[in-house]
Amino acid sequence: MFKVPSGLSNEMSKNNSDAEIDEGLYSRQLYVLGHEAMKCLQSSSVLVSGLRGLGVEIAKNIILGGVKAVTLHDEGTTQWSDLSSQFYLREEDIGKNRAEVSQPRLAELNSYVPVNIYTGPLVKDFLGCFQAVVLTNTPLEDQMQVGEFCHSHGIRLVVADSRGLFGQLFCDFGEEMILNDSNGEQPLSAMVSMITKDNPGIVTCLDEARHGFESGDFVSFTEVQGMSELNGAPPMEIKVLGPYTFSICDTSCFSDYVRGGIVSQVKVSKKISFKSLTASLAEPDFVITDFAKYARPAHLHIGFQALHQFCIQYHRVPRPHNEEDATKLMALAQAVNAQALPAVQQDILDEDLIRKLAYVAAGDLAPINAFIGGLAAQEVMKACSGKFMPIMQWLYFDALECLPENRAGLTEDKCLPLQNRYDGQVAVFGSDIQKKLGKQKYFLVGAGAIGCELLKNFAMIGLGCGEGGEITVTDMDTIEKSNLNRQFLFRPWDVTKLKSDTAATAVCQINPHIRVVSHQNRVGPETECIYDDDFFQNLDGVANALDNVDARLYMDRRCVYYRKPLLESGTLGTKGNVQVVIPFLTESYSSSQDPPEKSVPICTLKNFPNAIEHTLQWARDEFEGLFKQPAENVNHYLTDPKFLERTLKLTGSQPFEVLKAVQRSLVLQRPHTWADCVTWACHHWHTQYSHNIQQLLHNFPPDQLTSSGAPFWSGPKRCPHPLTFDVNNPLHLDYVMAAANLFAQTYGLTGSLDRAAVATVLHSVQVPEFTPKSGVKIHVSDLELQSAFVDDSQLKELKVTLPSPDKLPGFKMYPIDFEKDDDSNFHIDFIVAASNLRAENYDIPPADRHKSKLIAGKIIPAIATTTAAIVGLVCLELYKVVQGHRQLESYKNGFINLAIPFFSFSEPLAPPYHQYYNREWTLWDRFDVQGLQANGEEMTLRQFLNYFKDDGDCDSCVKAKTGPPRTGSGT
Repeated sequence: MFKVPSGLSNEMSKNNSDAEIDEGLYSRQLYVLGHEAMKCLQSSSVLVSGLRGLGVEIAKNIILGGVKAVTLHDEGTTQWSDLSSQFYLREEDIGKNRAEVSQPRLAELNSYVPVNIYTGPLVKDFLGCFQAVVLTNTPLEDQMQVGEFCHSHGIRLVVADSRGLFGQLFCDFGEEMILNDSNGEQPLSAMVSMITKDNPGIVTCLDEARHGFESGDFVSFTEVQGMSELNGAPPMEIKVLGPYTFSICDTSCFSDYVRGGIVSQVKVSKKISFKSLTASLAEPDFVITDFAKYARPAHLHIGFQALHQFCIQYHRVPRPHNEEDATKLMALAQAVNAQALPAVQQDILDEDLIRKLAYVAAGDLAPINAFIGGLAAQEVMKACSGKFMPIMQWLYFDALECLPENRAGLTEDKCLPLQNRYDGQVAVFGSDIQKKLGKQKYFLVGAGAIGCELLKNFAMIGLGCGEGGEITVTDMDTIEKSNLNRQFLFRPWDVTKLKSDTAATAVCQINPHIRVVSHQNRVGPETECIYDDDFFQNLDGVANALDNVDARLYMDRRCVYYRKPLLESGTLGTKGNVQVVIPFLTESYSSSQDPPEKSVPICTLKNFPNAIEHTLQWARDEFEGLFKQPAENVNHYLTDPKFLERTLKLTGSQPFEVLKAVQRSLVLQRPHTWADCVTWACHHWHTQYSHNIQQLLHNFPPDQLTSSGAPFWSGPKRCPHPLTFDVNNPLHLDYVMAAANLFAQTYGLTGSLDRAAVATVLHSVQVPEFTPKSGVKIHVSDLELQSAFVDDSQLKELKVTLPSPDKLPGFKMYPIDFEKDDDSNFHIDFIVAASNLRAENYDIPPADRHKSKLIAGKIIPAIATTTAAIVGLVCLELYKVVQGHRQLESYKNGFINLAIPFFSFSEPLAPPYHQYYNREWTLWDRFDVQGLQANGEEMTLRQFLNYFKDDGDCDSCVKAKTGPPRTGSGT
């Protein structure tokens, strides 16, 4: 009878699910998965079998994800070929058990996840200890045995394999998996303008924006006037009829619809069923990764089965680029195909594809492992959490475009193992390309999540690891705790250290031969003295790992200017994209841009919010307008003699607003004690949540009609109500605590955390009774707001009330920059309280701190699985760039969404051509002039002009598209 090894069962029984989620560590991942899914992960123990490159990649991502425990299983010992893809193995580990040498390094990734090892055979009693099992590098017969046990015992199974430039993934999550959320998107909502009494009823939404629903979605209704039967009804399925209409249930017996209503998408759990590995092997369902290769999965399904048979029959994988072994594999594939059921049997097997599978099957590539490993780890997290749609059930992937375009030189003798760390890569590409990789000089911009993954892959493939090669990485940021969940080169003891230095040091542990130089510079015009002509001209390419569009656009312009290849990528939660930019062959990153984000009208924010996003943006504007901009303007007023002159030249009502804020800060509201700050916060609360609302309702009463006779408070305009301050209401006190402390900070006063003492002060605050005034103008549209102006006499009166700067010697204020990641600084406290109070005014459902922080802080959700997969794709393009591929169809831009799951690959677009006289040109072409003459003198302006005059139509000045990079100092 098999027994779980001593100590292992105790480790696996530790329940991490009862522990609080460390939001500091998992903050970005929580925005992807949510708290409920995260708790499910913390209840799940996972077995990862096979600790070569793919297995370690999966284990790394799962550990970072925060499961309950991970057990590493491998009975094999480290070989030289493992070092090309297994980033936790070292040369001194050759001959040692892979699980044993990997465990200490993987255990460092996440202190919340125990990492155990097991080196015995996989038996049933042992498998029953886990909620999910991952098999890699496992014979098909063993896969089927484990698969049958897992399927019959409700254990989730993921099978992953990588063979050179090919990858395979299979998922079986049982006969009844509960799927709680298929896509992870925020539930949609829309405002209703009409509902018919019919069978089915037709719902029409306001035409401000498309509703975004899909047929099969479930929705619920609130605030419907007239047809009140819909309010609070159970979620109902819809059928989309158009961008603004959809049908619901039978409404013919309901009351007549009057007006209003909000329809909201409801996430409804559903059951999905999987076939066992054995059953699915015979009748497979495929997820297509590349629609240009739509037919390949079925052929590869046959090819991988034949490959397993080859390994059993010959006790080895096919030799690299060996024609005899390729013929043998093809024969086995033909036999498998002949015995296959009609669902998978092919009339004509793709011989070229199967032979290429044989050529590269001995290879083991870090980028393929990164891509398949990212996908596989995400599937494990789906299996454990019920979040996101799983892969149903087979996925095949190939990157054959990475092979040399001219394959005549890729012979078997150049792909033989050399007993070094790159054997797994040489088996695919040959030794010549390996030497070329080592000589590359690359500039990596950013050392965050994508930057860490890129550096790891660079080290694994040997980029910049040879004579003359070098990687330059720059990042000005320091490491924060939240980085540790994705930026796997960093450890807890690295927090506060520089990212670039730490990443460079860490990657040298992966491959001591890598030559990496770390900088802490921001890329931009201010650092062009560092990243100058000499720097760029010595580069072979650039890889971006940036988190903002402006920096991406800048680097794109530099790469176009210096004619350097650019590898561009980015992630957003489970979504990611890759773009490759090749001089003279493709368009640049800047050639196409995403449409700008839709902005919210200012009047909507000021007076007519209808969604929590509006109140959160209003709260952010409040923060800037109370605690940053006034302090900055006061300091300018006191120190800059021309401040008033510049301010008065501003347009519209801006001069009055700026000077009024200065007056408030220096005269009307300047505090001298902490109690003054509390009093100010209380008065401001009443102004915003009571007095201003009363004034709004005075101007536009609840029964107000428009000129057309329609209710003013209808459609997107929600009728508000004033709030009454209650010191015993936690939200009211939260606001005063945050606002008073922030207000005190701007004046250099000491705040307080004593809520009881603040409550005592509030009891003594006298707030004058407010009476709405007639004649107060409230703008209903942005057009009205833009046309507003202030009388010059008002400005003159205001200027007189301002104290002279010389009467305030040494006085200054302290502007506060919004910082979302420090939970002790009152910034998010203020945003949450201010937004939710505003939401209460307008009967908008409030947002919790987590959601408020995401929206107001404009946080980019992130998860390690997507990052790993995207970087894998980037490095596959890198192989092509280094080899100098010149066919546009060889390259692949990509977009993935692991949640759905969805994959889209396409050829990059060629650069648009323009006409100059009789010469066509693109963004890559230019006039190159040798500015330094033979005698060493610089070309004069007259000589420069004569140069063009003498050349007539300038055809001779325009470089051919394959011309060399710019030389000379005058361009």
